[in-house]
Amino acid sequence: MKFERGSGLLLHPTSFPGPYGIGDLGGEAYRFVDFLQQTGQTLWQILPLAPTGYGDSPYAAFSAFAGNPMLISPDILLGQGLLEPADLTGIPAFSWQTVEYGPVIEWKMRLLARSFEHFEVKSLPEIRERRAGFERENAVWLDDYALFMAAKGFYNGAVWSDWESGLVRHQPEALAEWREKLAGPVAFQKYLQFIFSSQWSDLKRYANERGIQIIGDLPIFVAYDSADVWANPDLFYLDENGQATVIAGVPPDFFSPTGQRWGNPLYRWEVLAQTDYKWWVERFRAAFRQTDIVRLDHFRGFDSYWEVPAREETAINGRWAKGPGAPLFEEVFRQLGEKPVIAEDLGMITPGVRKLRKEVKFPGMAVLQFAFGNDMTHNYLPHNYSPNLLVYTGTHDNDTTVGWLATASDAEKDMLRRYLALDSLDQLSPIELSWRLVRLAWGSVAELAVAPLQDLLGVGSEGRMNAPGRAGGNWGWRYHPDSLSDWLRGRLLDITLLYARYIPDDIKQKKQREAAEQEALFAAEE
Repeated sequence: MKFERGSGLLLHPTSFPGPYGIGDLGGEAYRFVDFLQQTGQTLWQILPLAPTGYGDSPYAAFSAFAGNPMLISPDILLGQGLLEPADLTGIPAFSWQTVEYGPVIEWKMRLLARSFEHFEVKSLPEIRERRAGFERENAVWLDDYALFMAAKGFYNGAVWSDWESGLVRHQPEALAEWREKLAGPVAFQKYLQFIFSSQWSDLKRYANERGIQIIGDLPIFVAYDSADVWANPDLFYLDENGQATVIAGVPPDFFSPTGQRWGNPLYRWEVLAQTDYKWWVERFRAAFRQTDIVRLDHFRGFDSYWEVPAREETAINGRWAKGPGAPLFEEVFRQLGEKPVIAEDLGMITPGVRKLRKEVKFPGMAVLQFAFGNDMTHNYLPHNYSPNLLVYTGTHDNDTTVGWLATASDAEKDMLRRYLALDSLDQLSPIELSWRLVRLAWGSVAELAVAPLQDLLGVGSEGRMNAPGRAGGNWGWRYHPDSLSDWLRGRLLDITLLYARYIPDDIKQKKQREAAEQEALFAAEE
């Protein structure tokens, strides 16, 4: 799987500035895309766009297919006549620095409900026709998701296994009864998904027209409290009451003597194989509608994964279980055609995982923050890279580079000093050191290089998106409206041109002419 040399930024839409308490798909999103184009970037990486559940994590979503209504832009709704100016008066004084999810969700859901009322009352034939088409095209997941969210609202957010027994068991008679009973909330949920999809599709088209591809993130596991598990219980290890019997996790290691008990229900891969992996094919299909490139989170789990009995309080007493391997991806590509996929292969990777990645030909990843210690042969050091790679300064699970530098070990700092040919790291400010790591990534032979926006801005630990294992305070960082300055634009463009991660059209055309002339000369000599 070959990628053209390029670079880009990692930024989730929740981090955009704006007055509504959370980033959205409105004007600031388009401004960010313009910034990417102006600086020669060809990649924009995001986190899952899914509706967040417990802990506001996009990796613990209510659906693997749906979009997050919190990302809907009120300004676009206003321009379409789906909100009135009066609806946007009295906006709470939300923080511009972080997303306060509780108050934001409460306020914005009321606003979106008001938008739905306008939609129902007004005669908007074109939008109604588009909505009907959207519902037809996405019925494979939308019908179940809309009912799931409507029922969750009816039961005040209770986990689906605590609902009425017929609904818990997804029985057709019960589904029909509840769809009628909750017709209004179901229609509202479908409206939200249609609006989200419309706004995201417009933004994605705008990015693609400017030469920017969007890298999405596809987690291997789904949340237990999701429409995916509720609607497809036969695909997961559940008991007769709908409770998970085994769950995902990580075995004990240096970082955690009891391992990590993630809690995600595990797939019955043999059942999925009998369906030609239909659910996974549809999941990939939806992912490639939303994004251009898919990054597979926890790729090692497709080779083998840590299975923990659900009754266990820790992950100690688990076992390695076999994943689906290459047949899953072969079936996906057979049905959808070849698609660009990147494997998140960080951590302790076994020969089996390396063999699988080689077999399916996915590029892997390297993270510079993990590279420095005492081992000059470390795979994440730039001099050891192969081209078939995506290199990051850090990911959403890392501290910012400035934050990492403040807590790095003496061995890490000393090796970084030597790598940067400095007498002392104190020679440079934290933001300059952060830019040095960006330069290492951009200057490497890796075909793709990505840095979080925080690393360009020199933001400290307050800008960290996620600290794994931390119960709260994640996913909230937002940047200031003035952050995308001319200084930043010029500096990023300079290193992007310097390391040929963007080649202007006139130079491309000149090189093509020179190559054609050289080829003609060789042909004449022969």
